[in-house]
Amino acid sequence: MPTYARADIVFERGEGMYLVATDGRRYLDFGAGVAVNALGHAHPHLVATLKAQAEKLWHCSNLYRVAGQETLSKRLVEHSFADTVFFCNSGAEAMEGVIKLTRKFQHETGHADRYRMIVPTGAFHGRTLATIAAGGQAKHLKGFEPTVDGFDHVPYGDLDAVRAAIGPRTAGILVEPIQGEGGIVPASLDYLRGLRRLADEHGLLLAMDEVQTGNGRTGKLYAHEWAGITPDVMGTAKGLGGGFPIGAVLATERAAVGMTAGAHGSTFGGNPLATAVANAVLDVILAPGFLDHVQKMGGLLWDALGKLVNDHPKVLECRRGAGLMLGLKCRVPNTALSKALLAHGLLTVGAGDNVVRLVPPLIIEPSHISEAVAIIDACCKELAA
Repeated sequence: MPTYARADIVFERGEGMYLVATDGRRYLDFGAGVAVNALGHAHPHLVATLKAQAEKLWHCSNLYRVAGQETLSKRLVEHSFADTVFFCNSGAEAMEGVIKLTRKFQHETGHADRYRMIVPTGAFHGRTLATIAAGGQAKHLKGFEPTVDGFDHVPYGDLDAVRAAIGPRTAGILVEPIQGEGGIVPASLDYLRGLRRLADEHGLLLAMDEVQTGNGRTGKLYAHEWAGITPDVMGTAKGLGGGFPIGAVLATERAAVGMTAGAHGSTFGGNPLATAVANAVLDVILAPGFLDHVQKMGGLLWDALGKLVNDHPKVLECRRGAGLMLGLKCRVPNTALSKALLAHGLLTVGAGDNVVRLVPPLIIEPSHISEAVAIIDACCKELAA
């Protein structure tokens, strides 16, 4: 089905920070498969792990214990707020699970009439019927009416609006620490702390979408850590598998009280191949110094983007983001800049609000930043001419 506006390029292999097309041309990858290839392409530890697991067991279903799944869940619990984990195959599935868990919690704790979630405008939580309703964006909802009920939208970053939206049927608050598809828009840390307080005051669950922000992308394992708070439930995916499809719902024991046998499920979720690779990703991300490296590289890229904004005011308006989840808000159409960057060998991803998204693999080094900045600089000069 023609559901994608694809560039006319076919990649045949990847090497670390680079993708190689069928014509032999190398591209510096600052898109990382839309923030998925956290460890770049063909990372030797991931390749070796996948090959070894492929020779043993691919799938057996969740009718039985899965050793890799048990190991992965223990590690995620050890390094997060969570007490329990559910595995699925994608970010949309993870967020669907977050929504279901939130409703089930209220039902199980004597508040079956509480089913609504407060969600900021500009959000993106996936492409299922429930998650496009949660996102609330007209371009995603058109043609898929009637819209799934249960979501109340308020301006992103406005605590007073959240407070005013809380009613007798409110079950939870759902938020992205940084809106990705919405244009790389970071929430203030005070806003996230305020959401935690409001949830506690009103008996709500605080649910977070860390599909894109999680797994080291901002320099912490999860972006909410910067605010010094914890959610009750969180969905994550993308970088967790480093390119292999896997998603996860992390929750406290209290929040997951209703998630008992038969309440939710997935045929492929947490299969041996996926969990083997995700464990290999954690081997690298959780190694001493890795997240410090992400923070350092994020700082270098942030500073470099600031200079580009100052040097090219006709093309660029501002830089946004945190860690290695950054964006350039454009004065020219973002598609024009992305197209120019592609022609010069730099892969990026578009985002809302006329933003070009820069989400490189977390293994990036200063030389890659210098190479990317030189390409952006050259393209901005062309577009300003």
